[in-house]
Amino acid sequence: MSLPKFIIGMMFALAIVISWSYVDGASPGTIVLRAVICAVIIQAGYFLLVFAMIGKATPTSADRIREADRGAILNKVADGEKLSARRSLH
Repeated sequence: MSLPKFIIGMMFALAIVISWSYVDGASPGTIVLRAVICAVIIQAGYFLLVFAMIGKATPTSADRIREADRGAILNKVADGEKLSARRSLH
């Protein structure tokens, strides 16, 4: 889900919660509290959704090629030779 779609959906959900609270006859403080709780729940759900999408993502072909190149380079390094932080693998 893209960020603009999320923001529009969140605004509609908050508008529904605020309208429902107003029709229910809640005080302004209760309306604000309900809106904040709703926003936090929606935000946490969006975070978990994005986190799950990243976790389930499979490596792309570029990632596989890069990993294969690293393995080939490390195999060429002599057994006794150490790689320092100053030396590049490329």
